[in-house]
Amino acid sequence: MVVDDSAVVRRVIGDILKSDPAIELLGAAADPIFAMRRMEKAWPDVIVLDVEMPRMDGITFLKKLMRERPTPVVICSTLTEKSAQTTMEAMAAGAVDIITKPKMGLKDFLQDSATVLKQAVKNAARAKVSRLHRPGSTTNKPVSVVEVGEKHSADVILGAGRPSAMTQTTEQIVAIGTSTGGTNALEYVLTALPRICPGIVIVQHMPEQFTAAFADRLNSVCKIEVREAKDQDTVMPGVALIAPGGRHMMLKRSGAKYRVEVVEGPLVNRHRPSVDVLFRSVARYAGSNAMGIIMTGMGDDGAKGLLEMHDAGAYTLAQDEESCVVYGMPKEAVKLGATDSIVPLSDVGSAIMQYERVRDCG
Repeated sequence: MVVDDSAVVRRVIGDILKSDPAIELLGAAADPIFAMRRMEKAWPDVIVLDVEMPRMDGITFLKKLMRERPTPVVICSTLTEKSAQTTMEAMAAGAVDIITKPKMGLKDFLQDSATVLKQAVKNAARAKVSRLHRPGSTTNKPVSVVEVGEKHSADVILGAGRPSAMTQTTEQIVAIGTSTGGTNALEYVLTALPRICPGIVIVQHMPEQFTAAFADRLNSVCKIEVREAKDQDTVMPGVALIAPGGRHMMLKRSGAKYRVEVVEGPLVNRHRPSVDVLFRSVARYAGSNAMGIIMTGMGDDGAKGLLEMHDAGAYTLAQDEESCVVYGMPKEAVKLGATDSIVPLSDVGSAIMQYERVRDCG
């Protein structure tokens, strides 16, 4: 079901979805009131939803859906700073993905992004939305972005090479990679951490301009500081740096300290930022001084990078299948033998702090 107040958007998205034999379009509606009437006859597996609409906005509609009948929702939102903030509120209500649309050239943009849109709908259909909500949550932001194109490896950004990590330092690094369902999982983990904890670097698959809004929202509910990473930011205890959407982030060593390098470059595993790129850099420059965590997400980005971290002496873990919204990335890491532990989402925060205590004692 497509819900958007723009007739052009409804028509173009509808035509794109109908062109895929695996997708059946039940209907299109100009606002949630009309949509609810249509859905009484046949309930959709996925809803493609605009945020700003007459009579009932997308945020209110999402809250109603997730309260009464949880259904995978893909947000279709304009790519502006204001819309990013509004969309993050909508994502907090329980959507699973974002498709961005420009103010101008909308028809051509949507047609060019047809593969992205169809794949996002198919991915959303496999998401376990009943796991997106948990009692007491202040935010709920299961966000991902699907990108297409040639599937490059991390070699196009950081070639394979010898590790250059120091044997042991007092600076410990936690690297986290996640995708679909990951923002909800990240909130769960980061809000559980005390103010003093290891420095954290994160790749969450998310469109450009949305990562800053996401980081700001997390920062408002966490004891630690959370912010979108900037090139040459120092990785510090009690601070989580989130890779900006549309750019890759790598860890680099600067003396006994660590910094991040934010760079342009091709998609890796069809994503930018890529978890594999981050994990490879952590394997090379932090080695046994690091902990790697791979969480809920579609695809295999991060699996090979986590194996490189494991082989470099890092402690690695994966989120278990039961607590994942999508058990894709962790599953691939486990298949490669890249993980030391498999834990439920509820134990990830304590695993981080336990790792720090063990390192301090060791």
